[in-house]
Amino acid sequence: MYVLGVIHGAGARAGVFGEAVEARGHTLEEWSPAWETPPPRPIDAYGAVIVFGGSMHADQDTHHPWLREENLLLERLLYQHRPLLGVCLGAQLVAKAAHSWVAPADAPEIGWFPVELTDEAEDDPVLGRLPSQFYALQWHYYTHGLPAGAVELARSEVCTQAFRLGDRAWGVQFHPEVTLAQVEQWLVEDEPIPIDRDGIRAETHQRIDEWNEIGRTLCDAFVDVAERVSAPRLSA
Repeated sequence: MYVLGVIHGAGARAGVFGEAVEARGHTLEEWSPAWETPPPRPIDAYGAVIVFGGSMHADQDTHHPWLREENLLLERLLYQHRPLLGVCLGAQLVAKAAHSWVAPADAPEIGWFPVELTDEAEDDPVLGRLPSQFYALQWHYYTHGLPAGAVELARSEVCTQAFRLGDRAWGVQFHPEVTLAQVEQWLVEDEPIPIDRDGIRAETHQRIDEWNEIGRTLCDAFVDVAERVSAPRLSA
């Protein structure tokens, strides 16, 4: 099975998700709509799509016109019930494609913050494999509403942290894919607000191994779903 990884910059790549997909014998191919080139293969050839983060915001269509094209792609994938997972910006874009609002959060979350699963997550095929409470690596200024029919699966003190839409689309606001190298890169980039770079770096070194295991677990659960629903379609 081929998995399409939609990326939005060199610093927001597939991370440990790429490892998890390949460990299952599949191939994750990265592609960005900002490149103004087609994906490596036709969209219908992909059994699942993962939409990663980025430094832009989901409502910045004027500054990044390719976001309009990405919105159309996500609307198509939702209509086709293609297995779909959005991460951070990706979650906001999936929510937007499902006609929900996106806007600045009441407060940014940059660093490590506690997240708690909702009762509805207990039986969820993807989030249900995670601990009921955990510290998550966050890096976002925006949040989103719950699309019509969506189920909230996790929350922080600030906003929704995960949702499921139907039985084949998920969004997570935190960064389960992130590697230590990615965080180190983000820590040297400019941010619009002051952040405790030394504190985030120290906590990341402390938590990253356990966090990467959570990331692999989440991605592995999503691949399970994709294998079940995509195998009949791809073999037809």
